[in-house]
Amino acid sequence: MRRHWFLPQSPDVMRTLGAQADITLAGAIAFEAWACGDLTQEAQVRACEHRADEVRRQLSLQLREAFSTPVDQEDLFTLSERLDAVLNGLKNVVREAESYAIEPDAAVAAMAAEIATGVRHLRTAMVHLDKDGDVATREADAAVTAERRMEKIYRDAMRSLFAADDLREVVVRGEFYRRTLDIGERLTRVADRVWYAVVKEA
Repeated sequence: MRRHWFLPQSPDVMRTLGAQADITLAGAIAFEAWACGDLTQEAQVRACEHRADEVRRQLSLQLREAFSTPVDQEDLFTLSERLDAVLNGLKNVVREAESYAIEPDAAVAAMAAEIATGVRHLRTAMVHLDKDGDVATREADAAVTAERRMEKIYRDAMRSLFAADDLREVVVRGEFYRRTLDIGERLTRVADRVWYAVVKEA
């Protein structure tokens, strides 16, 4: 009697990571709308953060079960973790704005637009991570460029803010700006790991 040997099936971890990136992008788009004045989008930002947590847990289980993965398991786990940090940052900004009774202004809206742009590039990088390393790294670089533009927006906003007479406004809004800029730095951390994963697979 002939025996047939089968390798265990591997779950589609790249699809799951892509789903997390999709939700992160949805959260970034909602954050941009919120920053532009639609404060009702706060609920959507929070909902995306909860949905992404579920997908991240699913990915963690898949990585434990997978016999092999197209990209190193540690890199996939770290990319998922750093994407999660982006959405957590978005949620924290809208939550703290509510706590401090402060509304987003033009500077926050401009930074939010760059965040959404950066996440779009990272989403494309995830799609190509196991297919075309050149595209993945090019998109990662574009995300970093978006963060660099955020830095300029931040510096200009802080210079304008320091001219204000209201000390509370300077302190609270300055922290608001810094928290928003921090999301850009989290995008850069995702982009850095894309580069690292591509170099490892080369």
